[in-house]
Amino acid sequence: MTTTTEDRPLVGTDTTGRTGIRGVVSRHPISSFAVLALGLSWLAWIPYILSPHGLGVWDLHFPEFLGSAQFSGVLPGALLGPLGGAFLVTALADGRPGLRAWVGRLLRWRVAWYWYALALVGVPAMIVVTGLLFAGGQVQAPTMMALVALVPGLVIQLFTTGLSEEPGWRDFALPRLQARFGPLGAAAVLGPLWALWHMPLYLSDWGGWPDAHWTEPLVFALFTITFNVVITWVFNRTGESLPVVMLLHVGVNNTISTLWADMYPGMTAGTMMHGLAIVSTVAAAVVLIATRGRLGYDRIPARAHAPQDARLVGSNDGTR
Repeated sequence: MTTTTEDRPLVGTDTTGRTGIRGVVSRHPISSFAVLALGLSWLAWIPYILSPHGLGVWDLHFPEFLGSAQFSGVLPGALLGPLGGAFLVTALADGRPGLRAWVGRLLRWRVAWYWYALALVGVPAMIVVTGLLFAGGQVQAPTMMALVALVPGLVIQLFTTGLSEEPGWRDFALPRLQARFGPLGAAAVLGPLWALWHMPLYLSDWGGWPDAHWTEPLVFALFTITFNVVITWVFNRTGESLPVVMLLHVGVNNTISTLWADMYPGMTAGTMMHGLAIVSTVAAAVVLIATRGRLGYDRIPARAHAPQDARLVGSNDGTR
C-alpha cells in the first residue's frame, strides 16, 4: 500500500505500519483535523440552533452568563471542534513529541513588544476608526463602563474564543499547511475553512437570526478569509507565537463587543461587518504586497519528507 504525502505530520514520526483509525489520521492529519473541527462543533451546536436561541424547533433554554446564552450554547462546541480536534490528531499522529511542540507554541510569549502593541492597541484603534467611517455621523464618546470593561472582556475572550479556536487553526493547521503548500496556499485553504466553521451559527442569535440579511454570512466569510492573511503574517513574524495571535484575534472581538455598540449606537450589524471586511481586505492586500506573498514565511514547502518541528519555528527579527 502506498503512503500519500497529502499532509505529513510536522514532527518526524514514522507512520508506516499503523493501521485502523490511527493509521488514517497519521497519513491524513490535516484532513482528519478538518473533519473533526467542523463535525464536532456542528454536532454540539445542533441543540442550540434548534432551541429558542435559534430556529425555535424545541423549547430548550440555555442558561445565561453575563447576559448571553452563548457561553453555554456555543462555547462547548467551539472547544470540542478546533481545540479538541487538534489535540486528538496531534496525539494520534505525532504522539508526545507532537503534543510538546503543539503546546510549546501556545507558551511562546517572548516576542518583541511591538507585536503586543499591534494586537492590543493598533488593531483595536483601527477598528474604532473604521467605525467612524461607517457610523453615518452617529458617534458618541465611550462611557466609563465600556472603558472599564475592556480589560476583563479581553481576558474572558482570551480564555473562551482564543483558547477554543487558535490552538486548532493556527497552532495545528497553519504550520502543516505552510509546510506543504507555502504561505499563500495555506491561507487559501485555512481562511475558507475557518469561515465555513462559523456558518451554522448564523441560524442562531450569534449571527443575528432571524433578522440578519442573507448576505451577512458572505461578508463575514470575506472578513475571515482576509483577516486570516494578516494573522498568518503575524504568526510567522513572531516565531509562531500563539499568545500574540490569540490577542490579535480576540482584540477584534472585544473591541466590537465593548466599544462599538457604545460609540456607534445607530450602526447595524450588517454595516459593521461591511466596514470590517473592507478594512481587513485592504490590510491583507498591503501585507501581501509588502511581503511579496511570503507572509513572513521563509522556508521551502516540504512534500516528500516529514520535517522536524524545529525547522518550522519562524524568526521575529527578519524583514519579511
